[in-house]
Amino acid sequence: MRETIGYLFMFIGVVFDAIGCIGLIRLPDLYNRLQASLKCVAMGTSFILLGTMIIAGFSPVGAKAFLCLLFVLIISPTTEHALARASYIAGVKMWEKSTVDRLKEDNVARERIRVE
Repeated sequence: MRETIGYLFMFIGVVFDAIGCIGLIRLPDLYNRLQASLKCVAMGTSFILLGTMIIAGFSPVGAKAFLCLLFVLIISPTTEHALARASYIAGVKMWEKSTVDRLKEDNVARERIRVE
């Protein structure tokens, strides 16, 4: 029973990873691609590692899977933010149909505060 649940979690993880790959191919610009791919891949990898933990139980393999799971959950959002911000600063343009540019709004607000 434990193995069946573990394999089910792994299957769900592979589905999330596949959806992230499709988003990487289909979405129009770098920022949308980052959003889809990194969020889905982090979730998919988390499910795969959780399935590994369930199958392995309390063993060295389960402990390693848990540490990797923590690492993925901490590093993935940080990496996404750093990549998106560096791309924006480097001048990578947003998709022309994008409606919100929060970083530009924040920069304009900071400039207003500096001038005053």
